[in-house]
Amino acid sequence: MNFELSDEQQLIQQTAREFTDGEIMPVAGENSENHFFDRELVNKIAGQGFLGAIVPREYGGAGLDYTTYAIICEEIGRGCSAMRTVVSVQTSLVCSTILKWGTEEQKQRYLPLLCSGEWLGCFGLTEPGTGSAAANQKTGAAEQDDGSWLINGAKMWISLGNNASLALIFAQTDPSLGHRGLACFLVETDQPGFIPAPITAKMGLWASDTAEIALDDVTASADSMLGEIGDGFKVAMSALDSGRYSVAAGCVGIARASLEESIAYANERTQFDRPIAGFQLVQAMIADMVVKTEAARLLVFKAGSVKDAGKPSTLETSIAKYYATEAAVWCSDKAIQVHGGAGYSREHPVERYYRDARVTTIYEGTSQIQQLIIGRAVTGQDALKPMTNETAEAAP
Repeated sequence: MNFELSDEQQLIQQTAREFTDGEIMPVAGENSENHFFDRELVNKIAGQGFLGAIVPREYGGAGLDYTTYAIICEEIGRGCSAMRTVVSVQTSLVCSTILKWGTEEQKQRYLPLLCSGEWLGCFGLTEPGTGSAAANQKTGAAEQDDGSWLINGAKMWISLGNNASLALIFAQTDPSLGHRGLACFLVETDQPGFIPAPITAKMGLWASDTAEIALDDVTASADSMLGEIGDGFKVAMSALDSGRYSVAAGCVGIARASLEESIAYANERTQFDRPIAGFQLVQAMIADMVVKTEAARLLVFKAGSVKDAGKPSTLETSIAKYYATEAAVWCSDKAIQVHGGAGYSREHPVERYYRDARVTTIYEGTSQIQQLIIGRAVTGQDALKPMTNETAEAAP
């Protein structure tokens, strides 16, 4: 096992780091304060090739491996989680899903537009009453005589929903079929029935575009389905498997940023005639930040290596997502503690890190869902499967 980055990976890491330092970090605080989704900055990110990092070059992407993609997400996540969210949604949830499930025509039409940043995409799975139980979609799709589909329903907490030109919309084609009736549609949003509205009353990710979307007789063409009827749940799970990976990598960036800010502040701040970095309990918090950050990165890299090998990676991705997101929350919380009263104010970025980190343990599968995925993998028992009389009698 080689822990050294290749020359190409080191170059991309340096490029992403310098870009984050020069373009993202100088405006991250102001954009957050103003609840401003910085489309110009998104275009700059796209110009670096970061929006299509794992998409093959033939479709307009950079053709990078997953480990290198994680490096990019970590660096951007270190600077601004709202911008890392753009990279995650565009690349992991939208592009990789089209790449895996789309027809050649769908790939040729949409991927170059998405990789270039000319179009943004969104992932319409979550509904007002449907979160972790992703199979229970209330949004419905009715097939028309010409083969097109008419979609009605609502989606909630949709990142990039207000700016997206393309939406992946999950809908139920036949409620009597349960999850076997689910389908995913590629919906172009420039039609009257697609009605997004901003969600602004959020604890964090103030510079991120978050929407609730009403779908009122939205039309999806006959050739807009990803896969077939009944594939919708599998499409969603494969997309989340990719999305969770980039969230985990971004959270390594949050943990690292929290650590770096804490080290700098602890060496500057003096109490009792010495820098607080010399106090044992401050060093203990910083030491634990180091350990959690390093461990999170290695778990992300392990998941990436499994993905790059083309093997099933759900378990490794869930482990990385669970650990890295919880580590980011822990490290950003302790960064506030190291900063003391100053950390509780907007004078320092650590309060933003904490607010932005907190949601990562919720979206794209809560920490509790990750625990159930991990538990199912190692025990063979599915805690989400309804218990029958037979299994209830056999249970201890």
